[in-house]
Amino acid sequence: MSRKSTRSLTTFPTTSSMVSPARGPRPGGMRAVAVAVTAAACVAAYAAPASAADGAQPVVSRGVTIPDFYNPPAELPAANGAVIRHEPLPLGLSLPGLDGRPMPGTATRLMYRSTDSGGQAVAVTGAYIEPSAAWKGSGPRPLVALASGTVGQGDQCAPSMTLQYPLTLSGETVSVGYETLAIYRLLSAGVAVVVTDYVGLGTTDRLHTYVNRLDQGHALLDAARAAHQLPGTSIAPDSRTGLYGYSQGGGASAAAAELQPAYAPDVKLAGTYAGAPPANLTAVMKGIDGSALAGALAWSINGFAQADPDLRDVIEANVNDAGRAALKDASTMCVGDAIFGYGFTKSSKWTTSGKSLGDVIAAEPRAQAALDRQRIGALKPAGPVRLATGVQDDIVPHAQARQLAVDWCRKGADVTYDAINLPNLGDKLLTNHLVPLITDQGDAISWMTDRLSGKGTSSNCWTMPLQP
Repeated sequence: MSRKSTRSLTTFPTTSSMVSPARGPRPGGMRAVAVAVTAAACVAAYAAPASAADGAQPVVSRGVTIPDFYNPPAELPAANGAVIRHEPLPLGLSLPGLDGRPMPGTATRLMYRSTDSGGQAVAVTGAYIEPSAAWKGSGPRPLVALASGTVGQGDQCAPSMTLQYPLTLSGETVSVGYETLAIYRLLSAGVAVVVTDYVGLGTTDRLHTYVNRLDQGHALLDAARAAHQLPGTSIAPDSRTGLYGYSQGGGASAAAAELQPAYAPDVKLAGTYAGAPPANLTAVMKGIDGSALAGALAWSINGFAQADPDLRDVIEANVNDAGRAALKDASTMCVGDAIFGYGFTKSSKWTTSGKSLGDVIAAEPRAQAALDRQRIGALKPAGPVRLATGVQDDIVPHAQARQLAVDWCRKGADVTYDAINLPNLGDKLLTNHLVPLITDQGDAISWMTDRLSGKGTSSNCWTMPLQP
């Protein structure tokens, strides 16, 4: 059975112009190759898994067989965060420690229950990593719930799978587990980490609802709940909890911090790091359209068309055959595939009017309202928040991230805002977005471990008029 044959293809009718699942580099792809090589640096290569579901036809996504573990059961537990199943997860990058324990830790693949944006129960997968390093801060070993940056929409891209296979490189897909560095740095500090795969990423029953603030925020908070239910961990009921994410993950952690008081008051937040958060999707759509990561526009449209009938109706009425083909093709892609397949594509090629998808949505009040409901910043986040944004970021535009800090400050939130000043490293190339991920990571993790140690912080909202 071909991946997505039972779900994403129901969103848009098939046409005779559908492209084949595997795509090679396009004209002008040297810039895309450079971006992909940069993103893959220092990551080891491992073969993709090829396990099959017992007694059922396996799900295959761009040549990768998705393990049966990722097939949700028909019945789900009643409580959010309840663990549905778990199993050992071999880490692709691991070394034996002097005491016999693996470094940087021991991982568990897990599936747990969450609630989607429609209020329905949903199974979500992820991974928990028990660190081998001791926690040297105050209190019991803390926990960070980590939301990955953009990895794609195909199930083979799921963060829990890239922990096992940090680089999957084949003729059909390119998947890079670039969040491994942040995860391992937290583990080396003695912090336990739980990673969410998000709704529909990994799990084979639905399409990943990319940058959906409710789905992402709920999945991240419920990952923290699930970690506490796993047997044999060293985290305690009173362990401090942090949220951590950059890019898509920054939006997820920001949304989760806003949703925590009403959705998960039992998850006490010591601090939240939100790096380059896509808080205003109208602005973000303009940033990624025509960029190296133009394929992400297709992922967001696919996800919202699945979850929101108002936006789905507008898209179906305005997308041409080429657009339908691209949306279908992108639904099984990882980041590398999207860069090679749709890097620097303008969405105006996908519409019947020749207008960009952003302009199409802006002209339809129902569709624009669907995007407006995704706006982060309408609620006060729980606990202290560190928000970082590169001033040259043109993919997840700096101005809308800064505006999120302003919105939170006006609500009296404890915000540490950090504008990362770097030179322009190339318009629409992803470099202005990716480099701050690396340059800010040490400061972000130091800030987080201070919060997890119980150290106080003070807002710098008063500096906002002086900050870029």
